[in-house]
Amino acid sequence: MDPELRSRLQLVWGVILALTGVGLLFRIPQVMPRIREIDSFAGVLPFIAFCFYFMAAVLIGGGVKKIYAHFRRRTDPPPR
Repeated sequence: MDPELRSRLQLVWGVILALTGVGLLFRIPQVMPRIREIDSFAGVLPFIAFCFYFMAAVLIGGGVKKIYAHFRRRTDPPPR
């Protein structure tokens, strides 16, 4: 695969990951009341909320890492 195409695909994948994480952050407060209605999850609600927020943080972190790596690679001087 062409290195330039691979670099662009990695950038697109990074943006998708970051946007998915941000979308999850906005979705969690809407979903938690519905999860609260399920009696079997009543005792583990803090753990479920932690897992959702942790998943969002990992998605955002992975996306930002890919975006940062893409632009850092582009601005680094070529090796001699």
